[in-house]
Amino acid sequence: MTHAAPPPIVAILRGVKPTEIVDVAAALVAAGIRGIEVPMNSPDPLESIGKLCDAFGDQALCGAGTVLAPEVVDQVAGVGGKLIVTPNTDAAVITRAVELGLTAMPGFATPSEAFVAVKAGAKALKLYPASSFGPSHIKAVKDVLPKDILVYAVGGVGAANLEPWRAAGIAGIGVGGELYRPGYTAQEVGERAAALVAAWGA
Repeated sequence: MTHAAPPPIVAILRGVKPTEIVDVAAALVAAGIRGIEVPMNSPDPLESIGKLCDAFGDQALCGAGTVLAPEVVDQVAGVGGKLIVTPNTDAAVITRAVELGLTAMPGFATPSEAFVAVKAGAKALKLYPASSFGPSHIKAVKDVLPKDILVYAVGGVGAANLEPWRAAGIAGIGVGGELYRPGYTAQEVGERAAALVAAWGA
């Protein structure tokens, strides 16, 4: 059984610490965000992902970002993670996530990479870094992809510039620094998340 489609906004908590993950995630969930990833290059990421999944796994799609190897998929699944996000297109990572019934959201830049990801079983893709390519790139790639494939824009997309991306047909966005940077309080994160959710709903 595959996990449900990812929600339209995925919060990327790069650099989050295990001591703050629950408070930060609580603020995100309260603001209406239902996708949360802890990048694997954060401090003690598996500890944070475990705490995140224990606290909010029933309310949000929680998991790992910057996943670069199939064995890391196993580690993330072992602590309860259901979301596997990559910056690149690695068929072995995608296949492993799909085998375990997790939601894979691999990064792609070109149509070739997008089709490699789809062939490996991904149902959601992220254009990364989106700002380098622009909305017209997503529109063109979406024209040739299977209609049921969700395309997210990640990297340089946020509350201030959503409109052209929405017009290009994105299913959602992944947002990092606009929502969370090391040193932000949970309250700050909550306020930023509320503004982003409002912009998405506008």
